[in-house]
Amino acid sequence: MPAMRDAQKDKRRAQCPVHKDKPGEGRLAHAPADHPPVARARIGILLANLGTPDATDYWSMRRYLGEFLSDKRVIDYPWWKWQPILQLIILTRRPFSKGKDYDLIWNKEKDESPLMTITRDQANGIAERMRTQFGDDVMVDFCMRYGNPSTEAKVREMVVAGCEKILFFPLYPQYAGATWATANDQFFRALMKEKWQPAVRTVPPYFDQPAYIDALAGAVQRGWDAIENEPEVLITSYHGMPRRYLLEGDPYHCQCQKTTRLLRERLGWDKDRIHTTFQSVFGTEVWLQPYTVEHVARLAESGVKRVAVVAPAFSADCIETLEEIQGEIREAFEHAGGEEFTYIPCLNDQAAHIDALCAVIGDNLRGWTA
Repeated sequence: MPAMRDAQKDKRRAQCPVHKDKPGEGRLAHAPADHPPVARARIGILLANLGTPDATDYWSMRRYLGEFLSDKRVIDYPWWKWQPILQLIILTRRPFSKGKDYDLIWNKEKDESPLMTITRDQANGIAERMRTQFGDDVMVDFCMRYGNPSTEAKVREMVVAGCEKILFFPLYPQYAGATWATANDQFFRALMKEKWQPAVRTVPPYFDQPAYIDALAGAVQRGWDAIENEPEVLITSYHGMPRRYLLEGDPYHCQCQKTTRLLRERLGWDKDRIHTTFQSVFGTEVWLQPYTVEHVARLAESGVKRVAVVAPAFSADCIETLEEIQGEIREAFEHAGGEEFTYIPCLNDQAAHIDALCAVIGDNLRGWTA
């Protein structure tokens, strides 16, 4: 493979020789003196996650929530109906309460949200694997759909760095219009502003990829082994969405169910030992059910004393896992009579997760790399 890569590099140099001005860029050998520098051709891998506020104060939270809740993929009500409610009611009060929630989990040392810290660590882990395999020919970075670093800024950086091909990878195992599709929307909007657009690919959902299921099963098994009194039930809690979206064709619900089934089969457990639920309900519509917070309470009321919860829809721990699951959902279980509640962290930057993500990336780089 190294010999083949060297041959490809020599071929590119022959086709487009450059005079080096500084590392990584130069001017074309036969171009006029005033021709702008041309960066060495590279492949970009751009990871994308949901987003995070820059801080926990009112205005930082308002900017973040305003961008998030104005996305038509997230809230698809007519503008004239939704924006007055959002601007005059929700964004006058919700930034205060959400700011307090974020402050409970905030990474004080780095002054950023855990999602930012973990996504950066994931990108660094993947970049290290890519350097080992491809040297400097592949560039890895990350962006956020809402907030910073923005998708547009990172696409610009990759183009300037010479990425003539970009693989865009939303870090959501299951597809949903409000996550996967809106991340792709923003990526393509960023490309619309580029004079010289790179060739691009978008990674498909990986909810049923064997390496991902193996990593998830490994995390559950390690969590199980670390618990002195074995839980009676494992809850796989996925982020919710209005049930109407399912009826309109969104495959998210079906992909969540398949992830749970594959996880159960990989663990070799009976069906009644794993339950699929949905969390983070917002507004007055009927959402995908059962709701996690209600389901754990019903389990406790029925006599179940020990449960564990894992969140397979999240690639990194965030406000929904660190605050909602460990706060509201835990409290609902214990208030209803439950005794032992265990949260199994997301895969985050675990080595098995980085391996799984790199396997997905490798499949999608075929034809672009040797």
